[in-house]
Amino acid sequence: MSDERAKRFPLALADLVREPRKPANRTQDSRGKQSTVSALKPSVQPAKPGPSRAASAPMKNPATAAASAKPATSVFPARSGAKTGIGATKPVPSASKSAAPTHHASHAVRTSASRSAPRAAERDLNATATAPKKGAPNVALASTQTLTSERVRERMVERLRSNGVTDPRVLNAMSVVPRHMFVDPGLAAQAYEDAALPIGHHQTISKPSVVARMIELVATGRALNKVLEIGTGCGYQAAVLSQVAAEVYSIERVRPLSERAKLNLRPLRVPNIRLHYGDGRLGLPAAAPFDAIVIACAGLDVPQALLDQLAVGGKLVAPVGSQAAQSQVLTLVTRVSATQWREEQLDRVFFVPLKSGVI
Repeated sequence: MSDERAKRFPLALADLVREPRKPANRTQDSRGKQSTVSALKPSVQPAKPGPSRAASAPMKNPATAAASAKPATSVFPARSGAKTGIGATKPVPSASKSAAPTHHASHAVRTSASRSAPRAAERDLNATATAPKKGAPNVALASTQTLTSERVRERMVERLRSNGVTDPRVLNAMSVVPRHMFVDPGLAAQAYEDAALPIGHHQTISKPSVVARMIELVATGRALNKVLEIGTGCGYQAAVLSQVAAEVYSIERVRPLSERAKLNLRPLRVPNIRLHYGDGRLGLPAAAPFDAIVIACAGLDVPQALLDQLAVGGKLVAPVGSQAAQSQVLTLVTRVSATQWREEQLDRVFFVPLKSGVI
């Protein structure tokens, strides 16, 4: 029966069971799907050790593999023939011989990029170092708030020149002293207009035209060694005088203004100004005589103490008259001898009053 059954059924039962589990077409499909999945999704299983040198090389030296994977963008490339050390770029050895051409190509790109970086930085440093510095010889201008003041001051100087100011020393002094640094920040936009501006404590900073006019009157035709200013205020006129005279002494009777003038003048680093807190009507007998005296406040007359501190041949300029009656006149006094002074009345002006004492 077995022989007859074998003839009728040539396949055994085991063969019938195994045959459907491994069909040829299904095996190929599963292999195709597996290869497609492996191509889209990287395998997370650790690679089995094999005879391939390229596959086993990264496992031998993890530090080298990490260094080759990390981009090297050194700002200081090593020159040819230089010793290898800290900060020098050295080609990282490749993990396999087959990856060597790619590594050398990327190294060439990095080298050219890193060489161009210091050249650009060097160009920027050279441009900064060769940038021209502008300003007065003995006035260090503050660069934080220039207010494009150089161009605006030049226009102010042109207005002064057109209004009759001709002394080149005065025009130069007006062009280099930053007036906007002596007024409140809210008034900085008006700093170079020909207008008097408030500085607090019922005091004002004089018009640029008046400052230039008064300094020119006492400086014309001679050199000024020692000058006395009565009424420091915010310190602007003293700064302009420092560009014309060798030594400037200035007195202010209002202590807060005297302190403010010190703060305003400090960043300019003006070495030839001496500020004093005191009664301006008394002058500074210890520093007398003076080649010129500039009084920036108006009295009914010129105090005799100031006339006595004027050197022979020296000049004093002051507004004289009543503020209430608005009858102030710019007056120029010249000392012609030990006991004689000559007086000239010039322009109509308006100043704060000259008072005695300190506050």
